[in-house]
Amino acid sequence: MASAGLREELTCPICLSIYTRPVTLRCGHNFCQGCIGSVWDSQEGSGLYTCPECRAEFQERPALQRNLKLCNIAERFLSTQPEQEEGVIFCTYCVTSSVPAAKTCLLCDASLCDIHLERHSKSGEHVLTEPTTSLKNRKCPVHKKLLAYYCTEDAASICVTCCVFGEHRGHQVESLNEASEKKKEKLRHVLEKLTSVREETEKRAQSLQEQKREVQEKAAGVTDRVTALIRDFRAQLEVLEKQVLSEITRWEEQVSLRVSDLIQQLEIKKDELSRKMLHIEEQSNITDPLTVLQGRESDNAEDREREGNKVPAVGDLDEVLIPLTLQRLADIVIDLKAKSGFCVQGDSGILLDVNTAANNVSVSGDLKTASWSETDQLRPNTRGRFGDFQVLSSRSFSSGQHYWEVQISESGYREVGISYPSRVRKGHQSLIGENKKSWGLYMCDNNHLVIHDSIRTRIYPEFPVQRLGIYLDYEAGRLSFYQLCDPIRHLHTVTATFTETSLVRLK
Repeated sequence: MASAGLREELTCPICLSIYTRPVTLRCGHNFCQGCIGSVWDSQEGSGLYTCPECRAEFQERPALQRNLKLCNIAERFLSTQPEQEEGVIFCTYCVTSSVPAAKTCLLCDASLCDIHLERHSKSGEHVLTEPTTSLKNRKCPVHKKLLAYYCTEDAASICVTCCVFGEHRGHQVESLNEASEKKKEKLRHVLEKLTSVREETEKRAQSLQEQKREVQEKAAGVTDRVTALIRDFRAQLEVLEKQVLSEITRWEEQVSLRVSDLIQQLEIKKDELSRKMLHIEEQSNITDPLTVLQGRESDNAEDREREGNKVPAVGDLDEVLIPLTLQRLADIVIDLKAKSGFCVQGDSGILLDVNTAANNVSVSGDLKTASWSETDQLRPNTRGRFGDFQVLSSRSFSSGQHYWEVQISESGYREVGISYPSRVRKGHQSLIGENKKSWGLYMCDNNHLVIHDSIRTRIYPEFPVQRLGIYLDYEAGRLSFYQLCDPIRHLHTVTATFTETSLVRLK
């Protein structure tokens, strides 16, 4: 029993356990350093600090002084106590041996085995529970009485003394059971709301997971398409590179062959000149005047004619053909499929002028396609309208360099070119190329002619032209036609001095 008395003296009034780092207040009471610190932390805003034992008041928070002697005594006491099995609570009064407790008395703050339980008071003040060591949460830290009520104003569990005489006097209080049931009811409502929120959260999470899967699938699909596109780009670029390099090589070979021929001709001419110079020197050295006068003279007329023949200039690499080849990269990205008839393409901004279209020419709504029509379009007969089969563009060129593309139908009579706007609109002289004010490329089956001022120049593409590139250099007086195929082929170049505004002409 002496051990039980010593335990009581070494028990902290707040946590009801053996002192841990005990400290002493100025009023003489001892507490665990952590316990009294927690109590004063809760009183921080009141401006007044009190001792949980005697209610002594302190205007300022006192400095805590360690009680080293009490600390040593508590440590020695704990070292003499038998080690308890984890989770097993032993009888407080069985000091000679460790006997498991059957009950814990909240009033006595002690655990009792079956033997001590028989001797224990049966008074109603003695509340018995299952063995526990958590007694500090069941007693008032101030009055050391059981917590039996709940103060709704302060939201705190209190004892009967707190309710009648303490700081909670006059407050609205409830029994612990009533307060517990009310809190359980609130918790059930909160649980219902949380359950609903969790279900909604799960739905949103599932929706986001589904969205994530869709994004991943779409990303994978786009990745595959982009990869295939880039792969195709590489292949197309390799083909274009080979075409451009082949064109450069072809040009080099043609120019080299032409230069070699010129060099050979010049060598022959040089030999002839050397022979004539030798003959003239021999005649100059003859002393007989008659012989000199009777000697054969060189054919000065022939010499003058030969000297008058200028050496043909070495051809340049076509400055348009290679850019056109590279421009076909746009066709890899945008594959415009033209309708039947003529379809103006590219970034030229060229649109057809329906006010010039003959009534047997159908013009599309986007003003880019023209085709022959069996139905009379019933357009008004104005001065600018053609009599048959022709239409001009609404855009004109009076300077600069311009390029546009035309998609050609596979069969029938087709003709494309440029024209001055002052050209007549009726009769045979209005047809493109049949006058001095227009230049056209005529296509019908395997016949391909370049026509200007009724003069026809036949050209020989390897196969019928279906897609045509037209390049106009106004200042240079150059109009070139290109067959857009693999590789791009130069068909013909017209040279002229342009004096009027030029219009794209379709027939």
